[in-house]
Amino acid sequence: MVVERYTVLDRTAHTIHAAAMLVLIITGFKIYAGWDFMSFHNARALHMIAVPALLAVNWILIPYNIFSATEGGVQEKIAHFMDHYVFGPEDAKRLKAIILNFFGKGEYPAFTIYDEVSGHYKTKLHPLMKILIVLEGTAIFVIAVSGIVIYRLDWALLGLPIGSWILLAGDLVAPAFNMSSLQFYRALHLLMTYFFVFELVVHVGILEFNPHVWKYHKTIFWSGKEDLSDSRYAEIVKPNPKHLPDSELWHDSSEKAPEAVKE
Repeated sequence: MVVERYTVLDRTAHTIHAAAMLVLIITGFKIYAGWDFMSFHNARALHMIAVPALLAVNWILIPYNIFSATEGGVQEKIAHFMDHYVFGPEDAKRLKAIILNFFGKGEYPAFTIYDEVSGHYKTKLHPLMKILIVLEGTAIFVIAVSGIVIYRLDWALLGLPIGSWILLAGDLVAPAFNMSSLQFYRALHLLMTYFFVFELVVHVGILEFNPHVWKYHKTIFWSGKEDLSDSRYAEIVKPNPKHLPDSELWHDSSEKAPEAVKE
């Protein structure tokens, strides 16, 4: 069974997100540490091009993809979001099984779970990624806010003094660290950058450091398709025969329906 794991928009969002994040990390460290591989002017220009790309993908395109992936009203869309992106009891069980497998106890749980009845995935994410998604979303917000005042202290939007408000908020916290508001935001900006480096290592270098799941890299960046025939990494939820009509039961059964009794 080959199914569509990621739509064109999903793949577009992930590719732009990955490219923008790499550009921001590299140019950010150039700006901060003075790495001698490009000019400060070019690094800053690339940094400012990647910023709106990252924010547009994470705050517009990805939310659109998530809530357009399922049919129905608001309740169904919220349920879809909770099942796919919020760490819950089932994810805790899978994470426990993964940890036990690391110590040689039990089998590694399925990487993905597909519901054949609904024709949709029940989950596509490693359970730890559901935790990292929340942390990443928070980090993107923090790094965007801190980046505003690093870019321009008096930055304004539609006449609103956003930069001044951010600095005033920093004044409430920065003195506790013996810093000015701007120093505090610069340190926070750098800390979030280190978090993204850590997340990149965990996401690509650890969670998927397995030749058998490299196929998912091709799926997310290129094909969008997944072959569910590999039972080691994919689990298919089958329909319950008890809830099928008699005609479907006979169609799915290896036995033939009995012939009508002749009088």
